[in-house]
Amino acid sequence: MKKVLLFAAACMMLFGACKQKVEAPVEQDTDNIYQFSVLGGTGDTVDLSVYQGKVLLVVNTATHCGFTPQYEELQRLYDLYRDKGFEILDFPCNQFGQQAPGTNEEIHEFCTGNYNITFPQMAKIDVNGADEEQSPLYAWLIAKAPFAGFDTTNPIGARLDQMFRSQDSLFDRTPDIKWNFTKFLIDRDGNVVRRFEPYEGYVPVEAALKQLL
Repeated sequence: MKKVLLFAAACMMLFGACKQKVEAPVEQDTDNIYQFSVLGGTGDTVDLSVYQGKVLLVVNTATHCGFTPQYEELQRLYDLYRDKGFEILDFPCNQFGQQAPGTNEEIHEFCTGNYNITFPQMAKIDVNGADEEQSPLYAWLIAKAPFAGFDTTNPIGARLDQMFRSQDSLFDRTPDIKWNFTKFLIDRDGNVVRRFEPYEGYVPVEAALKQLL
């Protein structure tokens, strides 16, 4: 009888342990854009989890670049889809041809004055570089969507390919950002869906965006 009671007690303990294991809370996936905080244009800390559930377009910008007029298209998309859960996160960057000079305030004044932008504009950052210099957000974005080469059937893509290849014949083997107005599309769960190189038009950007809204 004593052996039976001991066996029953052992079974109850085992059942309790199994039950506790089954009912343990499942850890949330933190490998998404919401794990990051960045500096806003006025120096405030912006926790990207505030954009949870929204479709995001993350773009590194410059105010003195041949691609700068893309601000018009960015604002057009923002006007069309903001009410449907779309946000643009603008990160000025001066690493490419020194084409984003000035302070955060000067950059913002230029963009609002010339292109009437209303989407969030963050503080100037480095999107490439050593670990202590590169934005952690951009290190993550690049790891999720590394550079896959320029489309040389596109005239501007071919020109960029020629320019970079003349400086480094193996430039396309590195995953980093190559130029201003590289764009990353993020879904409502905070995952990188697609990377768009600077010359890619806004027709494919908009088409991909609409599929996520």
